[in-house]
Amino acid sequence: MKKSYIAEFIGAFSIVFFGCGSMVVNHLQDGIIGHVAVNMAFGVIVMVMIYAFGTVSGAHFNPAVTIAFWASKKFQPKDVPPYIVSQFLGGIAGALMLKAIFPTSGTYGENIPGGTVFQAFALELIMTFFLMLIIVSVSTGHMEKGIMAGVAIGMYIGIEGYIAGPFSSSSMNPARSLGPAIASGDYRQLWIFMAAPVIGAVLAALIGDRIVVKHKA
Repeated sequence: MKKSYIAEFIGAFSIVFFGCGSMVVNHLQDGIIGHVAVNMAFGVIVMVMIYAFGTVSGAHFNPAVTIAFWASKKFQPKDVPPYIVSQFLGGIAGALMLKAIFPTSGTYGENIPGGTVFQAFALELIMTFFLMLIIVSVSTGHMEKGIMAGVAIGMYIGIEGYIAGPFSSSSMNPARSLGPAIASGDYRQLWIFMAAPVIGAVLAALIGDRIVVKHKA
């Protein structure tokens, strides 16, 4: 197995285990962590994983990002399926580990819309659009690496949760959503978090190629 596939598995596992884990602990301990710290937990773990694996796999950790890089012809088609499988398996493993450690949690960081379906879908699409636009801006090809890549992407993930969190739990990542859904056995609104991030990321990658990349040149 390629090192890049293992890196994608570990990255997705870490996002769910530490990010969703902060949601689980916050719930079980009556809000001891708080909304702000939960958001920052996601941002910090993504930042750390980018620095750890950016030069190994490109640090996608997200099927929507991988599909978007492929759609913009920056990623080899043959690597798309194993990347996505690795990401989903990592997310599922992270959620099942949380279930094993905290069996009374119930949701395990599941994405549960706090408003209407439209609000959740729109926020997931828009937030992922800007996430991918930032990724396109700081990446080299399909590789998220460099001094500022982790900081820019991590900070955005930490901040956007203040708006989207109460309405969609701010996923922007199908792998991050599927794992907790499997652990909890609740798939009712999963389609929102599978479809909206992919649409938003692909749109951003295609538009980013026209504005960001040309500006770089």
